[in-house]
Amino acid sequence: METHPNSRLIKFHALVPKFHFPNRRALKSFIARIFDLENVSFESLHCIFCTDEYLLEINKTHLSHDYFTDIITFNLAEDGPIVGELYISTDRVRENAGDLKIAFRTELLRVIFHGVLHLCGYGDSTPTQKKQMRAIEDKYLNLYTTK
Repeated sequence: METHPNSRLIKFHALVPKFHFPNRRALKSFIARIFDLENVSFESLHCIFCTDEYLLEINKTHLSHDYFTDIITFNLAEDGPIVGELYISTDRVRENAGDLKIAFRTELLRVIFHGVLHLCGYGDSTPTQKKQMRAIEDKYLNLYTTK
């Protein structure tokens, strides 16, 4: 089990066959850095990589939504440091990357950062919020890929 300094835990779980994210240690460290840069304390973050069908069932059960999505973010802490779960459909990320004509890895990073930003308090329900969210995602994508 890998932990970040101050006993903060970031863990990846693959529920899809043959899924492996390269440079996991560097990505986990960068995710912790996002929380630090956003001045948000967290205790743990679990990133669960799953299929469309798995995430659809979560969407129906917990959010009463009957449609595919690329990510669902939960903060399980009632107060205090974040205890987060990111459920990410690798099927949806792959399809979106193809539609956008970008690399799967780039879209996956964007989706992960998107979920982390939700945990940091950013929304995306209005056009203004969506524009702000995209700008911050871009900032962290650029920071991560140029480090």
